[in-house]
Amino acid sequence: APEAVWRERVAEVLKDSDRLGPFSDVFARDPRGGRPASDETPTHLHFHLARILQGSLGIPETGGMYRVAIKDVSAWTVGDLSYFDR
Repeated sequence: APEAVWRERVAEVLKDSDRLGPFSDVFARDPRGGRPASDETPTHLHFHLARILQGSLGIPETGGMYRVAIKDVSAWTVGDLSYFDR
């Protein structure tokens, strides 16, 4: 998916959260320019209990913490990704 579509979906999910709702504007697109509506454009993604998917295997098995620069992301996806634990 294009990054803009991914950002819209993240904004929708955050907006529905009682705790994380205030952060939705950071990811929301400005309808005039396609940029985030907030002046604070995110530069990194932070993942907690994340797994790197390699084929059908999630590494590490227990999940880890990762920080990834958005500029280094080469592909985006929208929707559920699933894998099978062994």
